[in-house]
Amino acid sequence: MTGFKNFILRGNLIELAVAFIMGGAFATVVTATVKLIMDLVGKIGGQPDFSGWTPGGVSLGAWVTAVVGFIILSAVVYFVIVKPYTAAKDRFFPAEETGTPADVALLEEIRDLLATRPGQV
Repeated sequence: MTGFKNFILRGNLIELAVAFIMGGAFATVVTATVKLIMDLVGKIGGQPDFSGWTPGGVSLGAWVTAVVGFIILSAVVYFVIVKPYTAAKDRFFPAEETGTPADVALLEEIRDLLATRPGQV
């Protein structure tokens, strides 16, 4: 029973649950945005769904619809999530300057002190 209690009270589980809920809610927004853009493409091209397109008797329409939907979804995720997140992260949490890790610096300091001791061979 203790193991189950530790599992339930682990902080990562709560963060994962929140991420899952937010992801589901955001998926609805992304799906609606893709549908909106597909409708706009449909206004330009005459129909938002290419499923009926069968050049030479080959059903390429469903594949074309899926590819266009994927490209639109990828663009929405990139420009609405990834790009603003990266910009905000760089602005508010700039990358630390790369340098010698603290443990390596301490070992180098010890090495230098040992090297300066008189009478060492």
